[in-house]
Amino acid sequence: MQFTIQSKYLKIWFDVLTPKQLLFFEPMIKRIKKKNTVLCTSRDYNQVTQLAKIRNLKLVIVGKHGGSKRHDKLNASLHRTKLLSTRIKKFSPDITISFCSPEAARVSYGLDIAHICFSDSPHANAVMRLVVPLIQKLLVPWIIPKKEFVKFGINSNDIMHYKAIDASIIAKRKVSKNSKRLDKESGRRVILVRVEEEYASYSTKKRPAIPIIKEIIKNFNDEEIVVMGRYTSQVRQLAQTFGKKIRVLSKVVDSKILLENTDVFVGSGGTMTAESALLGIPTISYNAVPNIIESYLVRKKLVIRETNPKRVAASIRNILESSNLETKKRSKKIWGSMEDPYPILVKTMKSVLK
Repeated sequence: MQFTIQSKYLKIWFDVLTPKQLLFFEPMIKRIKKKNTVLCTSRDYNQVTQLAKIRNLKLVIVGKHGGSKRHDKLNASLHRTKLLSTRIKKFSPDITISFCSPEAARVSYGLDIAHICFSDSPHANAVMRLVVPLIQKLLVPWIIPKKEFVKFGINSNDIMHYKAIDASIIAKRKVSKNSKRLDKESGRRVILVRVEEEYASYSTKKRPAIPIIKEIIKNFNDEEIVVMGRYTSQVRQLAQTFGKKIRVLSKVVDSKILLENTDVFVGSGGTMTAESALLGIPTISYNAVPNIIESYLVRKKLVIRETNPKRVAASIRNILESSNLETKKRSKKIWGSMEDPYPILVKTMKSVLK
């Protein structure tokens, strides 16, 4: 179904900063592009630029990722804001859409461009404080109370709920022809581990995945243990620590291909954990960054939360020894009850552009 935004063609700017944002916005961008002019910007960040190539989505790269240190983050953001101000003034969009991009918020506010944001991360305190006071509308999953965002400086009337979690949109995508498939050794079951986010402003530096991986190796060395890092430094450290005991993915891949070949997923509680759960894959969260979405999935018995490495291993054993049919039924029912937020975005755009 197509939803017309306005009778005239609009210029719409999307600022896409992470792999999750790229996969979430991709279907919306494709629909909006049919009748409007769209500019998609990002930053020089390998996880996004490589995934964009896999997904065949054109991005204009402006600035770079700031890394993990505060000073570097600040400088990268300031430099990117300056570069964007020139490019966006020239493009002159009618509206900005982002997943709470601090640079998009500052530029849009400075150039008097209406800005609609999505967010499922009120725990990202620094980003929320920088962005939320400057935007016109905020679209969030219905399970997150509005008060979680109001405290950052937005009126509750400017927050719109949609009945979905973001992974429900991401999980619907078809795997791209550009994606490389995971070679699975016959007879061996795949335990896929996703290491935690280290560079985000809300991250801790505890690295909880390392002791969990050690325990998995100790208990399941006959199975295929695949570990997915986020940054080059993580990949390097994993390879040095575990050698050939695990398979460390060094290149960017579409996570759905991995999940389609996975028997058990162990994640940090973020988007890939949620995607795995909705796809009906037995999923364990070691809850690196406590958040409302992960708590919802635990309540719905789609995710097992375990932070103790020995208990993670025990949960994996239980999963591998059972059929997990009930989990698959539950995930299908819950996923099927969720809505597409695109019509709500269109309605919000119309209200902002009146």
